[in-house]
Amino acid sequence: MTLPTPPVLGILYEHPDWFRPLFAELDRRGIAWEALDASDASLDPSAAPPAWDLVLNRMSPSAFLRGGADAVFATADLLDAWEEAGLPVVNGSQAWATELSKVRQLRLLSRLGLPFPEARFVHRAGIRAAAREIGFPLVVKPNVGGSGAGIARFDSEAELDAALQAAGTIDLGPTGVGLVQRYVRPEGGRIQRVEVLDGEVLYGIHVHAPDGEFNLCPADACRTTDGQELARGACAVDAADQGLAVDAFTPEPEVAREVVAILRAANIEIGGVEYTIDAESGQRLYYDVNALSNFVADGPAVLGFDPFERFGGWLEVRLRTTREAPPERASSGGGGRARRAVDHAATIAGGIR
Repeated sequence: MTLPTPPVLGILYEHPDWFRPLFAELDRRGIAWEALDASDASLDPSAAPPAWDLVLNRMSPSAFLRGGADAVFATADLLDAWEEAGLPVVNGSQAWATELSKVRQLRLLSRLGLPFPEARFVHRAGIRAAAREIGFPLVVKPNVGGSGAGIARFDSEAELDAALQAAGTIDLGPTGVGLVQRYVRPEGGRIQRVEVLDGEVLYGIHVHAPDGEFNLCPADACRTTDGQELARGACAVDAADQGLAVDAFTPEPEVAREVVAILRAANIEIGGVEYTIDAESGQRLYYDVNALSNFVADGPAVLGFDPFERFGGWLEVRLRTTREAPPERASSGGGGRARRAVDHAATIAGGIR
């Protein structure tokens, strides 16, 4: 069957710079796409969905740092409406719900039997009691995060008490709830992030940061560990120089299996998982699940290939197969809620160890 028009990709996004390389790659491939800024999105509950063949959700939970708290929470309704209307969505409502909640991420890790730093989910009034249970040092972080938003480290009860008494010192973000979590001193002063595309590891990177720096966004890191400055045009223009440095590594098979299982359980088709090695115990601890992959800046210099090129190729195939699929498949909402539930249950029941 000859389709009358090329398939169209709809992209829900917010950050003005992170996805310029993706847009350029789509143009290079001749892919028809339309970007919808989440801050301008509207919805008629009784109207037909947009005339897109596939939706790519590139919304960021850290948008509230840029005045986009309303868009953060409106995104859930947009994705849900589009999926119910039959639009296939890459990183749909289940992925977004995981992205939007640190405690949901830790519950997922717990169900999969994977280790993570001890934590408590609290309102502000419960911070002190949770801290006494966990002990010091610890970090307090908003449940809705992104880009290290609101994370604060405390090394003693006196330090925490002083912060609790000072207005505005502890910020639990737009929801007013967050985590009190044991602070883990990372081995070698670095964390690991592994990116996955459609169930396959795309790459792994080490992110090296100064002590006390929690914004570990790979798109904001503009130098390699050997001192090479990355092309500034590949970095977000609003990125402050936090002293981050990156280098590539190949995840060991066990890590690859675990990371793929985490993202599969969350129905995240393109995303990343962060973990660190506890410098004291040597244990690998997972702590962050990301449905937003803005990729490391200047991928060719760091990785030896351009991840946006591979992502663009995957989207091109996905668009074509979605357009040519029979109605029951094309209306699956990013794979379908029934399939997601089956995949999730199978992942947990089958185990990953």
